[in-house]
Amino acid sequence: WVELARAVYEEIKSGASGVIITHGTDTMMYTAAALSFMLKTPVPVVLVGSQRSADRPSSDNAMNAVCAAAVAASDIAEVCVVMHGSTSDDYCSIHRGTKVRKMHTSRRDAFQSVNSKPIGRVEYPSLKITTGLPYTRRGEKKLALRDKIEPKCALLKYAAGASAESLLFHSGAGYKGLVIEGTGLGHVSTEWIPVIERAVSANIPVVMASQCIGGRVCDRVYDTGRDLLRAGIIEGEDMLSEVALVKLMWALGQSDDPVEAGRLMRENLAGEMTRSTRP
Repeated sequence: WVELARAVYEEIKSGASGVIITHGTDTMMYTAAALSFMLKTPVPVVLVGSQRSADRPSSDNAMNAVCAAAVAASDIAEVCVVMHGSTSDDYCSIHRGTKVRKMHTSRRDAFQSVNSKPIGRVEYPSLKITTGLPYTRRGEKKLALRDKIEPKCALLKYAAGASAESLLFHSGAGYKGLVIEGTGLGHVSTEWIPVIERAVSANIPVVMASQCIGGRVCDRVYDTGRDLLRAGIIEGEDMLSEVALVKLMWALGQSDDPVEAGRLMRENLAGEMTRSTRP
């Protein structure tokens, strides 16, 4: 991520009016999130891939690439992902880099915006772009690079009946930050709560995300959630868990002060959090 962010920065600094990054689909959402936090860009930065290889009649590679080029030449100066918007060859969706997830192993329209609409769409073959959300326009932001990250962060998935052993291990093994993928509104077993409190006391930020695809974390509804807040948990709002992980790595790269890292985690920096979540 750091090498790629630096390469994109240098291309834009040298005069590129847009950047297209071809990328494997399995981890594209992680890279899109990382670039979204590392770069302030005055031009479009577009990630694109294909679900099906070029030797297959149903390959989506050419159409995705052409649509990505249209976005790279557009006024949408954000890090975004451009992929098939349906199973037909009729349009591609333009997803914000911090709001997109691969939702299917093989469908051509596997990439979907979560807790948000896409920024817009590119009609094919006309390449007409229509937008449905506000976006950063070309030239609005001054180019900047903040590429430091803390790689020693982990994403832990809570499962019913799971002991806190994995949390104990990571909090005692030199990890600098943890994201927990809790159930529902952001819950774990009460057994986990004192371990979370000890981690926070040891200056390890702990962020709560949800296993649910839609909706947002809210730990003020039930007793368990309120206990988590008292233990020092940081609510991940409606961030995707993988985006929360990448953001935490980035936040701790900007400051080793857990209070400052926590402040950054609670602030919407690249469209990763919305003020309200669509039902």
